[in-house]
Amino acid sequence: MSTPQANASRHPRILLVVGGGIAAYKACELVRLIRKGGGDVTCVVTKGGQQFVTPLSLAALSENQVYTNLFDLRNEAEMGHIQLSREADLVVVCPASADLLAKMATGIADDLATTLILATDKPVMAVPAMNVRMWDHAATRRNIALLKAAGVNVLHPDEGPMACGEFGYGRLPEPEAIWHAIAAHFGMDVPEPQLLEAPARRLAAPVIEVEALEPEEEDEDGDAAVPAGGLSGFFSRIIPRSTAKRTHDEIEAEYEDLPEPEGEDFPLPDEPAPDFAPDFGGPLLAKKGKANAAPPVDAGAINHEVDARKSRPEMLATPILAPQTPDEVEADLGEVVEGAALGVPASHRPLAGRHVLITAGPTWEAIDPVRYIANRSSGKQGFAIAAAAAALGARVTLVAGPVALKTPVGVTRIDVESARDMAEAVKRALPADVAVMVAAVADWRPKEYRSAKIKKRGDAPPALMLVENPDILANVASNPNRPALVIGFAAETDDVLENAKQKRKRKSADWIVANDVSGDVMGGDRNRVTIVSGDGIETLDDMPKSAVAMALAGRIAAVFRAEAAE
Repeated sequence: MSTPQANASRHPRILLVVGGGIAAYKACELVRLIRKGGGDVTCVVTKGGQQFVTPLSLAALSENQVYTNLFDLRNEAEMGHIQLSREADLVVVCPASADLLAKMATGIADDLATTLILATDKPVMAVPAMNVRMWDHAATRRNIALLKAAGVNVLHPDEGPMACGEFGYGRLPEPEAIWHAIAAHFGMDVPEPQLLEAPARRLAAPVIEVEALEPEEEDEDGDAAVPAGGLSGFFSRIIPRSTAKRTHDEIEAEYEDLPEPEGEDFPLPDEPAPDFAPDFGGPLLAKKGKANAAPPVDAGAINHEVDARKSRPEMLATPILAPQTPDEVEADLGEVVEGAALGVPASHRPLAGRHVLITAGPTWEAIDPVRYIANRSSGKQGFAIAAAAAALGARVTLVAGPVALKTPVGVTRIDVESARDMAEAVKRALPADVAVMVAAVADWRPKEYRSAKIKKRGDAPPALMLVENPDILANVASNPNRPALVIGFAAETDDVLENAKQKRKRKSADWIVANDVSGDVMGGDRNRVTIVSGDGIETLDDMPKSAVAMALAGRIAAVFRAEAAE
């Protein structure tokens, strides 16, 4: 078997097996990078891969024939699949789906791709791409361990959002990173992949060259000379001037000799008065010096709409009430968060020995030292659940966003501010028996934090470029240390039940506690929730948030009692 170092002196020959999956489209860019780096690529596309990328595209990029069918008699007359697997210096399976990895690990050869992988005597590199739950599944882990033991180089997938809506490990690495791994296999010196997003290039305005007009030559009398050739010259010769050329003073003198009209001016008919009084201070007829300027052409505000017709902000019909002070918030929920009004006997501890992890409150995503993106979550429901779980004997870890609430008795509190801070605190708090994700985590955060306060720039607001925050609930549900019971909350304003069902599937949660927040739930002391689980749907009556918390804590305890009884 030839060594990679021996092959580095010539163009490496890559046999690229394109598996099924949405990430198959990246194979086209990988082929381009290999060709650009001096390699030769032959592609084999599975039946699933052909649903996402066409053989014609890969053939055009690789400049080689693309193979799809094991039973092509013209090729199989000479055992074409054996020849394909032996001519390559490296076999790269990208993307390698969970199904393809399982077939490779167990030696199944039911199509051209799996047959040549089993028949090759050359090194094999697999680049997995799949759903995060599939990647974390014990069967996939076992298959990867078998492949690594057999000498297959299995690259680790990237972490991030996926086409299915979930977040975690399972994304196909970027083509630049895959090409870097291939080049490293052959000992080729290539630069590290630059995966950061490059700044948008500005398009330079086209330079238009304008040819200067040459002045017409004048004849001896001062008139413009007649062109010597062309139609204009021809017509100038045969058509005389209709009138003599006169100066401006001669024309003015002619009108001065006209007599003045006699009698009064002819009266104009009276026009009816308009039905409206024009507003000279409005946007259409502005007073001199008061006209609105056109909105600035500002690249920083290109994704904002500016209404240039308004000269000043409109006044609200009713004033916005100031938010409650921290003392008032504590007074509203003081008894609940301290656990004094829960009415739990000291001997009733069904959650004793259990670790319950709870998140509560909003998150603040800083824009500059003064401003941030937030929501109306008060944290009251999450703090009440923490108090109820502690009252039932659980060891409670409460990861709280920026709220002014007292810490419940017997609860370990971790204060955070941003979504990323909360995600990191939750990760450190695991493992746990139960995770109750009540916090209203901001979905987005500013891409850049401004260290100085952003100033006004005329009529154009600043452009806030946003990036997605980590999905804490989905990450907990897919974590190797996944709690036995994962509960999420869904604050909805419409289609509450349907959205809750979809969220439970999308986040892989056991329960979703949904509530309608179109009223005064956020910041209020009462709540009406619906519990969506695999066993069905249960709607609780409208009740104080402390009662909702105790109802949920009791149902959590019942789950563990049922498991203990089995």
